[in-house]
Amino acid sequence: MRPFRHRRLTAVVALATMLLTAAPPTAASAGDKPDRRAGYHRVGYFTQWGIYGRAFPVKKLDTSGAASRLTHVNYAFGNVSEDGRCYVDGGPGEGDAWADYQRPVPSEESVDGVADAPGQALNGNFGQLAKLKAKHRDLKVLISLGGWSWSTYFSNAARTDASRKAFVASCIDLYLKGNLPGGDGAAGGPGAAAGVFDGIDLDWEWPNWAGEPGNVIRPQDRENFTKLLAEFRRQLDAYGRTTRAHYALTAFLPANPATMDAGYEGRKIFKYLDFATVQGYDFHGGWDAVTNQQSALRVPAGAPDNPDFSAEVAIDGWIARGAPRDKLVLGIPYYGRGWTGVTGGGNGLFQPATGPAPATFEPGYEDYKQLKTLAGNGYTVHRDLRSGHAWLFDGTTFWTYDDPAVVLQKTLYIRRAGLAGAMIWSLDGDDDNATLTKTIGAGLTTW
Repeated sequence: MRPFRHRRLTAVVALATMLLTAAPPTAASAGDKPDRRAGYHRVGYFTQWGIYGRAFPVKKLDTSGAASRLTHVNYAFGNVSEDGRCYVDGGPGEGDAWADYQRPVPSEESVDGVADAPGQALNGNFGQLAKLKAKHRDLKVLISLGGWSWSTYFSNAARTDASRKAFVASCIDLYLKGNLPGGDGAAGGPGAAAGVFDGIDLDWEWPNWAGEPGNVIRPQDRENFTKLLAEFRRQLDAYGRTTRAHYALTAFLPANPATMDAGYEGRKIFKYLDFATVQGYDFHGGWDAVTNQQSALRVPAGAPDNPDFSAEVAIDGWIARGAPRDKLVLGIPYYGRGWTGVTGGGNGLFQPATGPAPATFEPGYEDYKQLKTLAGNGYTVHRDLRSGHAWLFDGTTFWTYDDPAVVLQKTLYIRRAGLAGAMIWSLDGDDDNATLTKTIGAGLTTW
């Protein structure tokens, strides 16, 4: 079986390389000998809530082989208070301190096989991330702030020089210095999480642009985002001089060119960022009336929307606005978007649908590990090799997703375009063998 699998992978690599080479050059694909770069970032988001319904503890990053293929783990998420501070709160909708650092992790879920002891200062996901770093010495862990649900008050935090200084100081105190609420015999306390996090990822969705309903939005967000990055860089460097460490600063950036223009000062922001991850998914979904791609490398022929979104459109958009290609990390989804009640026949693409497809946790959203089981079980896999996307269709229900072949094609695009690497949302969507993460690792190995 092994020689056959090797020949099959070689054929896929050769085909993907041919397709990328044959593609018309764009701003992103015009890099000068990008394969000679020293290495690629491989950034995976670990979700705070993944330990529950998805039964995905930190330990799985080790046992699956994912951790050895990653350079960074972004912990999702840290919250921002109305008065502009980083904070941890166990209140409903405000946070989950239990998952973060209070939950005593049993031996069977522990990275090193040792259960958390009663009364120790650091338990939960934070404690397990510390153990993961001890086992994988080159792995960096960042706290990601905001996300779709917790970007409500970023604008307040970034509004003035004083608010920016106070916000950044609170984040460094909480996450880098590790001064967690608690102590006195309970989990937490001064310095409890010191050394867990190696930097900060800003996931503000979005400056001066609508995200979740209720988000505070101001026209000044665009320039204030740049000022906020400058303040983070200043304070992170100052703290790093006391610990003799470099603390990374990264940001998650949108795929929509209109959002880029409304909320970001293009070239300026990259002066302060180590790198930025770019949204490479959610281009379409069950909110649309017709089936479509959610993460295609290029806009497919016959797409009903013009202009439309794609990974290449997003990357080219940032490069056109002054982003250095070697600071752009392309986001890759470990989930699919689906529709049901599809009519019109054919292979199901660009056809009317009645609504989001039924799924495990959220209508219209399903993890890769579940979608992979559908192929051959009533569903047919379809591919558009030129556009770099795949989908499943059973005559009624349609799922657009990234499988290993699509992921590999994207890694080759990353190499050819001279980008900085790949980002994953989110690690708990992969199967128990970390198939997609291993594919990224193989595709971004420096030859």
